Amino acid sequence: MGLIQTILATLVTLGILVTIHEWGHYWVARRCGVRVLRFSVGFGKPLFSWRGKDGTEYAIASIPLGGYVRMLDEREDKVPPEWQGQAFNTKPVMQRIAIVAAGPLVNLLFAVLAYWFLFVVGTTVVIPKIGEVRPGSPVEIAGMQPGEEVVSVSGFQVNSWDQVNLRLAAMIGDTGVVKIEAAEPNRAPRTYHINLNDWRVDLERESPVMALGFIPWRPDVAPILGQLVHDGRAVQAGLQSGDQIVALNGQPVDSWQWLVEQIQQSPEQPLDFEVERRGQRLNVEVTPATRVGDDGTESGFIGAGVELPDWPDEMLREIRYGPIQALAMGVERTGQMIMLTLDSIRKMIVGIISVKNLSGPITIAKVAGDSAASGLETFIMFLAYLSISLGILNLLPIPMLDGGHLMYYMVELIRGKPVSEEVQMIGLKIGMLLLFSLMALAIFNDLARL
Repeated sequence: MGLIQTILATLVTLGILVTIHEWGHYWVARRCGVRVLRFSVGFGKPLFSWRGKDGTEYAIASIPLGGYVRMLDEREDKVPPEWQGQAFNTKPVMQRIAIVAAGPLVNLLFAVLAYWFLFVVGTTVVIPKIGEVRPGSPVEIAGMQPGEEVVSVSGFQVNSWDQVNLRLAAMIGDTGVVKIEAAEPNRAPRTYHINLNDWRVDLERESPVMALGFIPWRPDVAPILGQLVHDGRAVQAGLQSGDQIVALNGQPVDSWQWLVEQIQQSPEQPLDFEVERRGQRLNVEVTPATRVGDDGTESGFIGAGVELPDWPDEMLREIRYGPIQALAMGVERTGQMIMLTLDSIRKMIVGIISVKNLSGPITIAKVAGDSAASGLETFIMFLAYLSISLGILNLLPIPMLDGGHLMYYMVELIRGKPVSEEVQMIGLKIGMLLLFSLMALAIFNDLARL
């Protein structure tokens, strides 16, 4: 059932995002008088197709990894004399720019509308209350205390740990002072100054919140196994969801966090788990696998999550706005995500963020399935984030992408004549090499995560 859900969620996700992207190209092309020959969701042989009253063939193809809008173009087809005015290549350069840019821009507009919908309907978040601070961390050095609630980061108001994470993620690689306001219940906020010095975060292992030294408040978590990774060490040893870990190597297990720490400190070292399963006590030997961080340090993991308890109402906050304010907040959140995405690309290029964080179709499918299982709110959030990523990726000035075509048209606009076919062919080869290399790296990272 989990695999079926993941496949369906992936198809729905790609179907929505590809359709709105190609619809952007299609809609503007029609407004500019360009004849659209085919609107395809997916590549390859069409599974279903039909012809609309406008003469366009609409198709759903067999490879659901993208889509395309095929327009009448004298460079690709013989154009009847009566249709020459409807060919894409005969249109003014500004119209061609508008047609090409429309796809990515519609992806960004979709994200605004998705966030607007969530803010109007209302979203529930966990308030950013500090549970503990890591000894020796920048947060502890600054004097922040458990029990305080983070109110703002660098002047930006925050009302959830997700927002704190986003603000801190933008500071990875920075040197300087970050101002964080935090308050104890019923007291005025205090301002803390946290010094950063070329601050680096291994995003594969921890979030920016954890890396800075925050340990968010959580309800007491009993050491009961929840979701297990298929073919992980826990499953291989015979552990099951619902097992309560009673002891580890003869020591009583009182908290999940302590158990995690012991596992992380024991890569490839056999551990004796005493578990309670349906009223019976069992002993299971598990040998944690090894995970190597960017800094070369090794830690153990067994591929097991915890059964999460319910959160108390006082730790939850509902965020809801009126339609007008929700639109403004949707634009603001989309703009924040765009800037964070562009900044992350820059930092990945210069080496501040590891290329290990680059994700491919396998990770996208997994996250799509997980977000769908978490509920409509989480799934829409994921759609908005992925739509922004798709829009930004397509606007990059790389031949083969929309941004590469826009780059050529901007040169044409400045020079007054098109870029030569020879130059475009060279750019196409470079773009293909770059994109295929990035895809290979992303898939490699996906497989490494598995």
